[in-house]
Amino acid sequence: MMKTGRFSLIILFLLSASLAVKAQDVSDSSRLKKEQAKAPETQFFGKEAFDKNNKTTLRWLGMAGFFINSRGTTFMIDPVLEGFDMPVLIDFPIKAKDVPSLDAVLITHADGDHFSLPTINKLKDVTQIFHSTIYVDSLMQNEGYPTKGHNIGDSFTVGPVKIRLTAADHAYQNETPGMSTRWFKNEDACGFWIETPDGTLWAPGDSRLLPEHLEYPASDAILFDFSDSEWHFTMEGALKIAEAYPHTPLLLNHWGSVDAPDFTPFNGDPKELKKRVVNPDRVFVLAPGEPFNLSKLKIEDIK
Repeated sequence: MMKTGRFSLIILFLLSASLAVKAQDVSDSSRLKKEQAKAPETQFFGKEAFDKNNKTTLRWLGMAGFFINSRGTTFMIDPVLEGFDMPVLIDFPIKAKDVPSLDAVLITHADGDHFSLPTINKLKDVTQIFHSTIYVDSLMQNEGYPTKGHNIGDSFTVGPVKIRLTAADHAYQNETPGMSTRWFKNEDACGFWIETPDGTLWAPGDSRLLPEHLEYPASDAILFDFSDSEWHFTMEGALKIAEAYPHTPLLLNHWGSVDAPDFTPFNGDPKELKKRVVNPDRVFVLAPGEPFNLSKLKIEDIK
């Protein structure tokens, strides 16, 4: 049976994660929207999506989450499949209890819309290892998960897949008085640069725009966060990234999932993005659960 003190810590963490998600707009100077775009109808998937194959397939899980099957090596990034404490607009494409196995779960940072304890508690017994930053690793160690923490720039492998942590700037807690007694560091959050046999993808995570975000080699896909929130790329920052990598497919996420029309981090609108982005045909508005097969850019398109 869980000890009372440990249970209290878990409740406190869940409340803090919830407040963290909701507090991002306290310092947000962007305009608020009265309407929001909604993701396409969910395409549910089951155990068949985890089978070994000869390609790398990505599926958006809703929120900021993705499921990747790279020739039979399976992992999820920031999965939230249940238990989110704000109303949602989507059906999640798979239940956490129905996930048969995962080689790894990657977590970019500790906000509740990326680090979901209700989801992870159901995935822990079918997941070989969790990877994140040193800070998030410490939180997972407290829960007894099989976990490994990394510094920004560190690399590790999951089967044939090589993964490196990329920089992020998402320490918004420090600018909200009373929100946390802890001083957050930029290295508490990260992105992931992921090299698979079929191409490279970049999951930048939640971040303000950093100079290095515009200086990477061209990846074969970006898990693309776009919104008017100043603690994310902002729309203008997202457009700079799109312009820096003009041929890279943009797989939209962090939009259309949460029913919060006045909360800018969740309110990216694909129609507005497509009006302004370079080469709009490479903007992919995936439905939750819809498969996308990764392929390498043509040589002439690589920056």
